[in-house]
Amino acid sequence: MAKKEITFDEIFKELKAGKYYPVYYLMGEESYYIDKIADYITDNILTEEEKEFNLTLLYGMDTNISTVINSAKRYPMMSRFQVVVVKEAQSMRNMDELSFYLQKPLESTILVLCHKHGVLDRRKKLAAEIEKRGILFDSKKIKEAQLPQFITSYLKQKDVDIDSKSVAMIADFVGTDLSRLTGELDKLIITLPVGQSRVTPDLIEKNIGISKDYNNFELRSAIVEKDVLRANKIIKYFEENPKTNPIQMTLSLLFGFFSNLMLAYYAPEKTEQGVATMLGLRTPWQAREYLVAMRKFNGVKTMEIIGEIRYADAKSKGVDNSSASTGDILRELVFKILH
Repeated sequence: MAKKEITFDEIFKELKAGKYYPVYYLMGEESYYIDKIADYITDNILTEEEKEFNLTLLYGMDTNISTVINSAKRYPMMSRFQVVVVKEAQSMRNMDELSFYLQKPLESTILVLCHKHGVLDRRKKLAAEIEKRGILFDSKKIKEAQLPQFITSYLKQKDVDIDSKSVAMIADFVGTDLSRLTGELDKLIITLPVGQSRVTPDLIEKNIGISKDYNNFELRSAIVEKDVLRANKIIKYFEENPKTNPIQMTLSLLFGFFSNLMLAYYAPEKTEQGVATMLGLRTPWQAREYLVAMRKFNGVKTMEIIGEIRYADAKSKGVDNSSASTGDILRELVFKILH
């Protein structure tokens, strides 16, 4: 039976409770979680005085596995622990040799290896040794459907509230790059007026540069409501501001929405909770727009729309297109969707 993968929240809970392991192998495509865990261990396990002699920071490009092992074998000075952090561990050769150290690691050493943009082969002996002695964490990219919950939870931890439209605006504009996303959220927190603890569309427009009236969230809403005039006004704005509203982002978001809509038709219960469960959405309110769209577009039309979005994407990349602008492509697509 496969071992259950440990989550970021579980690791953080144990760290805050003072439960540490001899080795943390942090790997995967999402750098945000890797950095959060490594930074917490670096900043919190040792006091400032202890760090002077007991904190070792190495870089995979500039070190080798022998140096890492020798560093891990040292005993701490005037401290219960020593911390050894290896950044860019994916650049090191002969990583498998670490398994010899892990057969009997020092309990006084906390070894942290940060392996970004890739994963360790779980079939190798090293992976088994890490899981036996410590933490093997796969930091996976967050799914688009999980973004609203992440945004809401992140702000809630900072005692800041946010409305659903603002959540959608940020999620659509920033996407799944969590380092960039948290940076934008921190910017909003800093710019909150005195006495205000709620992020609003006006605040986002002022500080991030996303128009509260002309964005992908509003375009999708106009399409679902079959508001032709509003949809074309938004497209005109996009055409005049291509750098902040690239057509590929718009097409990707529309494709994701109508693909999910196709799945929503198969939900056993056509309710907010039923559709949310079917699509893997964290909160039922995220399903409301799908329920509205299901009343406006049938399954056959939805399949046609998905095909038209694919065709528009190809045209935006120059396929069968010698002169149409991005605005023309979007206008044609929206016309086909709404008629």
